[in-house]
Amino acid sequence: MSEDLTTIQVDQFFPHPVERVWRVLTVPELMARWLMPNDFEPRVGHKFTMKTRPVDQVEFSGDIACEVLELVPLRRLSISWRGGQGVNTLDSTVTWDLTPDGRGTRVLLEHRGFDPDNATHQLSRRIMNGGWRSHVQRAFSAVLDADREYTDQSV
Repeated sequence: MSEDLTTIQVDQFFPHPVERVWRVLTVPELMARWLMPNDFEPRVGHKFTMKTRPVDQVEFSGDIACEVLELVPLRRLSISWRGGQGVNTLDSTVTWDLTPDGRGTRVLLEHRGFDPDNATHQLSRRIMNGGWRSHVQRAFSAVLDADREYTDQSV
């Protein structure tokens, strides 16, 4: 089976209830702790930005323009993800699908929209693939574990 050069997929299990995972995924202050500072609101059509460090080798300024495309509470969050400059602008979509799984939650992250014929997109995909699989997942887990304000009724 050949590698899909248009998409990053990360399937991860978290030993926390879906309500807690959803909270960490959609509360802006918590999202800022595991992903990036943002002005996110969990509302379809809401346009927001995220900011991180620039990556010159892929012409990325550090600014990501986003819009909430789909929001199904406790199940799915899908956002547009636009970054880069000029011919290397990346117009992509990031989707998180949550599924209760035993005593925890399975989260399937899918980041799609990379051009297989654009070398900068492919370098971006490799960089982001590593990030989604390593430090972002670790940070998400740490925020889940540390979210002391969570209760079963907090969603």
